[in-house]
Amino acid sequence: MQSTLDRTTNFITRSRVWRSFFRHGLPDNPMDRSLVMTTNLFLHLHPVKVSRRSLRWTYSFGLGIISAILFLTLTVTGVLLVFYYVPATNLAYTTMKDLQTTIPLGQLVRNMHRWSAHLMVLAVILHLVRVFYTGAYKPPREFNWLVGVVLLLLTLGASFTGYLLPWDQLSFWAITVGTNIAGYAPVLGDTARVILLGGTDVGQNALIRFYGLHIIVIPLALILLISLHLWRVRKDGGLAAQERVEERLEIAAIRE
Repeated sequence: MQSTLDRTTNFITRSRVWRSFFRHGLPDNPMDRSLVMTTNLFLHLHPVKVSRRSLRWTYSFGLGIISAILFLTLTVTGVLLVFYYVPATNLAYTTMKDLQTTIPLGQLVRNMHRWSAHLMVLAVILHLVRVFYTGAYKPPREFNWLVGVVLLLLTLGASFTGYLLPWDQLSFWAITVGTNIAGYAPVLGDTARVILLGGTDVGQNALIRFYGLHIIVIPLALILLISLHLWRVRKDGGLAAQERVEERLEIAAIRE
């Protein structure tokens, strides 16, 4: 029994999935005790080493940082909008028009929120394309790649749920079409549509659910995963990049 348990444990701890999550074993030897320190966020914030090539701005174009800044902008402007927006079918459109016409700087804040949302979707997509193009998704970074894919889905979800909140004709029919498309998904389509709308039609229940998802559920998930994503980037040695042969020779010559 014990040997079977040991074989199972060894199989799990030596698998690629396990090693993608955990980069060292139990701290029962000097090497693993050292790794516990250097991979800890609070004990060792910066990576042990980074690639010189990844330090060039043209390698990543700062797309990840741009996405994080846009999310911060969305958070600040979203908090300001919450003070005036009323998630009710008879008041939502009116409050949005008041923001544009009567509230000081209301139009500026709303436009900053709207355009930051559009730009964040674009920046996150370009960021994923860059990561894929440069091979930064390869082992041992596949776990962080999956986190990035989930972040893209959450970004799209935040954009989709925020689209209904102005409660005008454009947003109403766009969400109607979007949720109808979701209803055609195999097996769980009808259930997913009912969960999103809180019923069968786009109405007060749908507005409340989209509002809750947009200002609470999705932002909290984004904050958690963005923090995890940035931490893993730092702990994996910064941006993934292979040094060129010339750079390796130059480094070797300097060391000699």
